[in-house]
Amino acid sequence: MSDAVTGYHEEEAIGKTYDLRIAGRLLKYLLRYWPTAVIALVLTFLTNVLISTQPYFTKMAVDDYITPRVTDGIWFFALAFFGVFLLRFIFSYVQEVLLNAVGQRVMLDIRSEIFEKLQRQELAYFDSNPVGRIITRLTSDVDSLNELFTSGVIDVLGDLVIIFAIVGIMFWLDWRLALVSLVTVPLLFAATNWFRKHARRGFDRVRTRNARLNAFLQEYISGAQTVQLFNAEGRARGRFRAINDDYRNANIETIFYYAVFFPLVDLISAIGIAAIIFAYGFDHVAGISAAGSGLTVGILAAFIQYSLQLFQPIRDLSDKFNVLQAAIVAAHRIFQLLDREVLITPPETARISGRTAGRIEFRNVWFAYKDEDWILRDVSFKVEPGESIALVGHTGSGKTTVTNLLMRLYDIQKGNILIDGVDIREWDLASLRSNFAVVLQDVFLFSGSIDDNIRLGNWDIADERVRWAAREVRADEFINRLEGGYSAVVRERGAGLSVGQKQLVSFARALAFDPRILILDEATSSIDTETEQLIQQAVARVMAERTSLVVAHRLSTIQKCSRIIVLHHGEIREMGTHAELLRERGLYWRLYQLQYSENGGNTAGTSPLEPAAA
Repeated sequence: MSDAVTGYHEEEAIGKTYDLRIAGRLLKYLLRYWPTAVIALVLTFLTNVLISTQPYFTKMAVDDYITPRVTDGIWFFALAFFGVFLLRFIFSYVQEVLLNAVGQRVMLDIRSEIFEKLQRQELAYFDSNPVGRIITRLTSDVDSLNELFTSGVIDVLGDLVIIFAIVGIMFWLDWRLALVSLVTVPLLFAATNWFRKHARRGFDRVRTRNARLNAFLQEYISGAQTVQLFNAEGRARGRFRAINDDYRNANIETIFYYAVFFPLVDLISAIGIAAIIFAYGFDHVAGISAAGSGLTVGILAAFIQYSLQLFQPIRDLSDKFNVLQAAIVAAHRIFQLLDREVLITPPETARISGRTAGRIEFRNVWFAYKDEDWILRDVSFKVEPGESIALVGHTGSGKTTVTNLLMRLYDIQKGNILIDGVDIREWDLASLRSNFAVVLQDVFLFSGSIDDNIRLGNWDIADERVRWAAREVRADEFINRLEGGYSAVVRERGAGLSVGQKQLVSFARALAFDPRILILDEATSSIDTETEQLIQQAVARVMAERTSLVVAHRLSTIQKCSRIIVLHHGEIREMGTHAELLRERGLYWRLYQLQYSENGGNTAGTSPLEPAAA
């Protein structure tokens, strides 16, 4: 197998999945709609009982009307036969509607639970799980459960009913032919057991390959621009072909077992019917019939039909096993997600909530995304209400990590982060985050309208405030030129808007929410000089009464900040105003020289944030 396949977002195989706890949890979803499910179950029983009467009607037609050539009452017989199958049609229709209604409601409940859980998951979960795999949980896996509830559990019960009904009628008609009919049943169960074992393994492979395929597609479709810019289409096609081929092979393996099993069942069924015909023929040849055995042509016809009907539900049960297997595997993965502990949760009793004054303190903070690979090392600083603090440092120095920790998107391993003197882990989580507004370098806009993207579903923000915020950041100038203005359609991720326009909408969003703490994370690094000047004018007015943290590489955006913190390898190396740090001629001075000095202020090949060689 190709390395491109084996190394790409491998998903765990489930193995044996017959877990009664999973079945019990699934049953709980069904029990929410038990009245509808019970009606559907009763109709299933009635439908299958009516199905089992068809061969007996054949026996009556042959023995009571055709063989003796009797015409009296044949119309009544035909009408009764039609009536039975009309009832079967009505019961089957109503049952199908009810079952699908239950299935759709269960799907709604499960998808809602999954989405709600994903909304509460900490960012670390999304760092380690591809989006395509998560989408598989919400789509393919939930669809498998729908098939279980609509054509799985109820149909299995119905098939069991018809099997017992058919066997009972066969013994009632003639116990000897009934025994002959059941001779092939052990062969059928042996074939079913073989199919069950191999199909489970094949289906597990299909599910894991499907999740991997979804993960690959999501990543490469999202990164289509990068792929094209670097002429990587050929390599992308090669990796996709390998993953897609592996998925195809998994499906073909599963299809192989279907291709063997169902013809094998038909062969066993044919052997059973041949045995019935042989037994009936032997009965007549031996003259047993003359001795009063009671076997008639009608009984023979009925037994042939009953044998066909008997094998059909047994065959269906084998097929339903795969529905059950699909559902169990899907449920296992879904419950793994639903049962996953959310690591960042609100405290049981929050010490504080509401609007903060904006006082921030980092006290000996250590943080690592994994094990003890520390991103921040013993970081300590204070920010007073209304202060503006800039965070400067090379890529990976921990600037963005500081802001993420402040909003408790991740939890620290050592130390304390305090807002208004209270550890953020003792704050109500929703209340804590409501005090922040964040403007990122990579602006995320949702499908909808400009107005929707500014207020983000918060209808407490009036239209007047939305328009005020847009005016403050000069976004109204381009919004008013759009067709529909504030109601203009925004496509996925803001497609059709320039980088600068998306940044302006993001700034308007931040201002509309009126935060106590404003975080600007490389917010102007992708904006042209003219647009940046417009934003700086608006931001300067807004930051005046707010605590602000500014993460930036462009020093022009931070020179007026109250203080500048220089981070290097996760540690605070320098702290002070722009002028103070330039006088120190340290790391910040080197960075400044790199950006503004005519000669670059740096030895070739030396990082601007590394100490110069002695």
